Amino acid sequence: MTEQPPPPPPDGYGQQPPGGGYGQQPPPPPPGGGYGQQPYGAPAPGGNNKKATWALVTGIVGLLCCGPLGIVAIILGRGAEQEIRVTGEGGAGMAKAGLILGIVALAFLVLQIILFAGGVVTLPGSTDTTP
Repeated sequence: MTEQPPPPPPDGYGQQPPGGGYGQQPPPPPPGGGYGQQPYGAPAPGGNNKKATWALVTGIVGLLCCGPLGIVAIILGRGAEQEIRVTGEGGAGMAKAGLILGIVALAFLVLQIILFAGGVVTLPGSTDTTP
C-alpha cells in the first residue's frame, strides 16, 4: 500500500485556505475588472477630449484674472459636451466644470461692469477731487 501525504493543516478557523492548500495562489481576477466593465479609475477609451481640457483651463483663468475668457470657456465647454456625446470620449466632467466656471467668470465680469458704471468701484489711482 502506498501512503498518501496528509492533507494540509487547516487555518485558525478550521477551514482550508482558498486554492486547496498553502503555497497555492487563487486564480487572478479577469482583466478589465470583471463583467466587461472598466476597473475603477481606468481612463476612458480614447482619452480625454481636448476641448474639455481647454474649457476647464480657460474657465479657471477667466475666473481668476480675465473675465472675458469666460466666454471662451462657455463655447469650448458646450462644444466639448456635444463631441463627447457623439464620440464617447472622456472628459465630460471637465467640460461641465469649464462651462460652469465660464458662466461664473462672465457673471463676475458683468457685476464688475455694473459696479464700475454705478460709481461704486473706481480704478486704482483715480481719485475724484471735485467737491
